Amino acid sequence: MKTKIYLFLLLMNIGTAAVAQEQKMSDAEIAAFKQDVNVVSKKIKTLSTDFVQYKHLDFLSKDIETSGKMIFKEPGLLHWQYKKPYNYSIVFKSGKILINDEGKKSAVDIGNSKIFGRINKLIVGSVSGNMFDEKEFTISYFKLKGQNLAKFIPKDATLKKYIKQIELTFDKEEATVVQVKLLESSEDYTRIVLKNKVINAKIDDSVFTN
Repeated sequence: MKTKIYLFLLLMNIGTAAVAQEQKMSDAEIAAFKQDVNVVSKKIKTLSTDFVQYKHLDFLSKDIETSGKMIFKEPGLLHWQYKKPYNYSIVFKSGKILINDEGKKSAVDIGNSKIFGRINKLIVGSVSGNMFDEKEFTISYFKLKGQNLAKFIPKDATLKKYIKQIELTFDKEEATVVQVKLLESSEDYTRIVLKNKVINAKIDDSVFTN
């Protein structure tokens, strides 16, 4: 079971064309960008979004595509539900990970695992955009056409074994996350595109019952 959870967490990860257009931000641009994101992230009390996930494995000619819905509610409730091509959902709630695999339910206590705790914080932060912790990450900032890109390299050696780098792409005008990319210790990676975001709609706590 733990192996499957780790796989899910690793699946939580800007294309090749975008890389060629990256331009480093100046110090002034970084300060302005961080301020914009922090202002917006503090206003986000709830967030629901559709997502499409692309899992890239070197030995496969085509990325593995899955899709579903993600729902977030302050202070740390998160429901990640895969709907196609299978039904699989994970809820982060009250220090636990609740898993529902095609009706088979189980739970893991995050408090028993330092790495789960760190990754839980990372996932919530990546959804809300609140990840600018230079004690935890080495961060670099780039400009793209109509978007901004922040790259996070974990400083914690244990976390680095699972996630080599996190890349968050932000819509420049809205200052919200539109894509998450996780690079693993190998050359494999996962990128998740967020679509149809709805911010601060009323979400009942029962949504986070798995």
